[in-house]
Amino acid sequence: MAISVFDLFKVGIGPSSSHTVGPMLAANTFVSQLVTDGRLQSVATLKVQLYGSLGATGKGHGSDKAIILGLMGENPATIDPAIVPEIMQQVRDEQCLSLMKSHRVVFVENKHLILHKRKSLPFHPNGMRFEAVDQQGNQIISSVYYSVGGGFVVDEAAATGDNPIVEAKEALPLPFTTALQLLERCKETGGSFSDVMLENEKVWRTELEIKTELLQIWSVMQECVSNGCANEGILPGGLQVKRRAAQMYQQLASRPEMALRDPLSILDWVNLYALAVNEENAAGGRVVTAPTNGAAGIIPAVLHYYERFVPGANEEGIVKFLLTAGAIGVVYKENASISGAEVGCQGEVGSACSMAAGALCEVMGGTPAQVENAAEIAMEHNLGLTCDPVGGLVQVPCIERNAMASIKAINSVRMALRGDGSHFVSLDKVIKTMRDTGMDMKTKYKETARGGLAINVIEVPVNIIEC
Repeated sequence: MAISVFDLFKVGIGPSSSHTVGPMLAANTFVSQLVTDGRLQSVATLKVQLYGSLGATGKGHGSDKAIILGLMGENPATIDPAIVPEIMQQVRDEQCLSLMKSHRVVFVENKHLILHKRKSLPFHPNGMRFEAVDQQGNQIISSVYYSVGGGFVVDEAAATGDNPIVEAKEALPLPFTTALQLLERCKETGGSFSDVMLENEKVWRTELEIKTELLQIWSVMQECVSNGCANEGILPGGLQVKRRAAQMYQQLASRPEMALRDPLSILDWVNLYALAVNEENAAGGRVVTAPTNGAAGIIPAVLHYYERFVPGANEEGIVKFLLTAGAIGVVYKENASISGAEVGCQGEVGSACSMAAGALCEVMGGTPAQVENAAEIAMEHNLGLTCDPVGGLVQVPCIERNAMASIKAINSVRMALRGDGSHFVSLDKVIKTMRDTGMDMKTKYKETARGGLAINVIEVPVNIIEC
């Protein structure tokens, strides 16, 4: 099983990779199977059931919309977020939808899309069951899928076997599944994390294609920051959370001389980049899953820091940054989880912080040992981070949490670069600890909106939440 950097960095829409991007892909896959089997025209209606975290927080995460859009053949990488409200209104008014935009079926949302808030399927908290029914009420096909974090989706066979939907199986020239193996590959080749990842990526693409597509990912990240700095107003969902990035950008851009008196003003810009991305994500805008939507602001924020504040930054460094982050992300995906519903926010914000730290360390001249050290520091100080979204929305505490983790990633690099790469806790050990901690964590702290801030701010007036 091989994971590409482009599996970890995918263009999609907010607010969640596991709850929006994953369900849309699963719905699309289910209908595509009906097309492949020649049974699409026999379908009269469908029944979709969401379980676990998807059932508990699906409304707040847009899972209901994602399912409907996926059934209609839409893809998270290509859909225009601006047309989503119109599509959804039409489906709800007509109580029908067109599967793959070609075959019209009855679909009454509150009857055919069921969210089970207290039931879970056995393999993963983000489970989905799809059922297609003919005109006589007979079942045509039933399939189960799991959204396992970061937009990765596996079918039921993958739960007990090795038949994943999205992860490739090609043999890699420099295979690794652990940080220790990655370091050994660097030692064998005399290369860096990004060099190892680049050689593996060549299994699927040419070097030019890899660099071009990574720079396109970077372009989407930049566009997301720009949009976040321009868009104002209140985020959807009912919490009345005010967007802050646009006002912050105006304040910083209007007084650039402040940097001469306050060297920490660079941190204000890093905060801005992260807030801008995650406000766009919360509003359902276009983002890059990095490695999840809930943590989508961290890698772009740290990469913006590199590009704008690190002397000598260039396109080659941007490509190396993303390849290094991808290599570290592979280790997390192979040995733990990037799903908040499975291990809490330490798996989302923690892994993104670690990936960003390692990546920045490499492009700032760090050795492979220092890169591994920076990634370890970043995760070590995210251990135990819960996922307790207020109202089931990816807003509080998620947006600010991305800004805090971006700063933490940069500081991890500064600490690592002051050392020689030797340290007490290895990255592999801290990843195992994160996984174990996630397994020990109570379910209510894993993206269910039933613990922590999600219940303790309910009695707080809305105007205080806004501040």
